[in-house]
Amino acid sequence: MGFLLPAAIRRSSHRSIKTSSKVSNVPKGYVAVYVGEEMKRFVVPISYLNQPLFQNLLNQAEEEFGYDHPMGGLTIPCREDVFLDITSQFNSL
Repeated sequence: MGFLLPAAIRRSSHRSIKTSSKVSNVPKGYVAVYVGEEMKRFVVPISYLNQPLFQNLLNQAEEEFGYDHPMGGLTIPCREDVFLDITSQFNSL
């Protein structure tokens, strides 16, 4: 399954992950995701959306939540440590 993103979003090439506590402050080229039982908020580069492992997480999110994400950002249904392990692999590419 693929996601169609506006051209400006697809051009981002950042390879880092940020943790943020501000609800509405997401820098251009990033997306907020909520992970784990405590719904910890991460701000990740949109380039992650092209990664097959991240797309698997998005597919799980779609199966569990559909397109209704109550936190306002994407809700990823996995443990925080699993999410960090997966995204750390993107930084080594």
